[in-house]
Amino acid sequence: MEHGKQENERKSLDQRNQMSDLQRLRHSTAHILATAVLRLWPDALLDIGPPTDEGFYYDFDLGHRFSPEDFAKIEEEMKKVTKENQTFEKSVKTREEAKAYFEGLGQKFKVERLADIPEGEAISFYKNGDFIDLCAGPHVMRTGNVKAFKLLRVASAYYRGNEKNPQLQRIYGTAFGNKTELDAWVLSQEEAKKRDHRKIGKEMELFTFDDDVGPGLPLWMPNGAVLIEELEKLAKETEFAAGYVRVRTPHLAKESMYKMSGHLPYYAESMFPPIELCENGAKEGEEQVKERYYLKAMNCPHHHKIFAAVPRSYRDLPLRLAEYGTCYRYEQSGELMGLMRVRSMQMNDAHIYCMTEQFADEFRAVNEMYFKYFKIFGFEKYRMRFSTHDPEKLGEKFVNHPELWKKTEDMVRNVLVESGINFIEVPNEAAFYGPKIDVQVWSITGREFTIATNQVDFAVPGRFGLKYKTSQNTEETPLCIHRAPLGTHERFIAFLIEHYAGNFPLWLAPEQVRVLPIGEAQNEYSKSLVKQMRERGIRAEADLSGDKIGGKIRNAEKNKVHTMLVIGQKEQDAQSVAVRIHGKGDQGVKAWEPFFADVIQSITERRS
Repeated sequence: MEHGKQENERKSLDQRNQMSDLQRLRHSTAHILATAVLRLWPDALLDIGPPTDEGFYYDFDLGHRFSPEDFAKIEEEMKKVTKENQTFEKSVKTREEAKAYFEGLGQKFKVERLADIPEGEAISFYKNGDFIDLCAGPHVMRTGNVKAFKLLRVASAYYRGNEKNPQLQRIYGTAFGNKTELDAWVLSQEEAKKRDHRKIGKEMELFTFDDDVGPGLPLWMPNGAVLIEELEKLAKETEFAAGYVRVRTPHLAKESMYKMSGHLPYYAESMFPPIELCENGAKEGEEQVKERYYLKAMNCPHHHKIFAAVPRSYRDLPLRLAEYGTCYRYEQSGELMGLMRVRSMQMNDAHIYCMTEQFADEFRAVNEMYFKYFKIFGFEKYRMRFSTHDPEKLGEKFVNHPELWKKTEDMVRNVLVESGINFIEVPNEAAFYGPKIDVQVWSITGREFTIATNQVDFAVPGRFGLKYKTSQNTEETPLCIHRAPLGTHERFIAFLIEHYAGNFPLWLAPEQVRVLPIGEAQNEYSKSLVKQMRERGIRAEADLSGDKIGGKIRNAEKNKVHTMLVIGQKEQDAQSVAVRIHGKGDQGVKAWEPFFADVIQSITERRS
């Protein structure tokens, strides 16, 4: 269900003109879908049908309840539309003409959508065959250009993403340039289902959700806690070597701090409602003085307060404050999805306070940290999304400092270009306080994820009165870089589960080694091996059950234990182990001491 799903912001004409060929194809297929639905159900009311990363969707209001059983009939009608090879023809109407046209058809949602079109922008329509839709385009030339498509699922979606509005039916689909590409995508989706982090997370007992705890609030089980601790250990080691210092901050703060930061009102919808407390100790009959507190949705205001706690000099900069702080965000219930979208998250967060002349080196160093992590985790395909502001929304969506926007965007762009980093520039998606980079990576299955962010903040440090003494003994406000190379534990671990299909590398595996004695005579030797490994920090267990060795191996494989050591009398006498690797089978018999040393080395080096 998509009950709380927020709709994408309407694209500008410039953004539409930058649509890729695939996006144009998918946008056109959404119109073909609407054409087919109206032929089959003429009383359907239409809303919108944009392209998406996955394909496209179209929203309908209709008494008939769509189900996957309808897809074959709808797809057959869509094929007829493509065979008719209808031309996509553009026309323009005045606002009054457009309103009269849709009112005549009884298409109330289209009438309301007219208000989204800015004054001065042409109100354009696209016609294919008998179907005419309110649309700014662009499209392919003809419906016959659409060669390969597939309807995927149906969901409920509130009109404009608002739970107070009518609930519409959303049909999702996808389209590709040819059937070969479509078939390859379908196969990749089938593989992705097998790797779904919710399915594997349950099988491996990594995390759970509970109704009494609340939606979007994950409970980390022992195996999942291992993943968290290993990632935190990696980040702490990397950040310590890079000159970061660690801090800790509380889980809530007074309203005044978030007003100072600007998160209220800019970010209020994503924050939990305030907690009101009486702070003056008033007795009955006395005036109550109430303070409003908010659960922490971000660490940055707290870190600004730490910066401000003592006088700072240019000699102190850059100052890199790092924290694994837990944050809370009120995601709409319909947007929650396993670990990908949660309400409680542990953030791999840090804030770098620096002078303007230090910015390029610091920003570059953060990007290089990303690349180090990519190598460790085996991420081969990545891209940076460089998000900039929209000058027309200064003072509304973005802080009103046009000169600083230009300056900082130029600085970020220069670093990306000079570093030879693969990036795309996306307007109107910056943070409210400055430009940002979102790091997109692709899993082995080809699925794209946003896993990290790197943001520039030229506005909020000034609001907090942050200053440092320059070498000329004057005061300046530092720039701040917000960065989270591993994002949140929740989202990053969800990605890793799907990337590895739960088959984690040795250093990250919840259970690294399981010793499997063939008989009771090998139990003591097996326990001694486990003791040696655990003394060196290796997560090792022994299966001392009465199961036969085949059953023990099957259980270990099912639990995705990375390394299995089969111990028979021969191995015990020779002080050796018969090694099996999950998913790879027998690796042969190895002497214990060199094998033990190699395991330690593999974990230390975080081999993939």
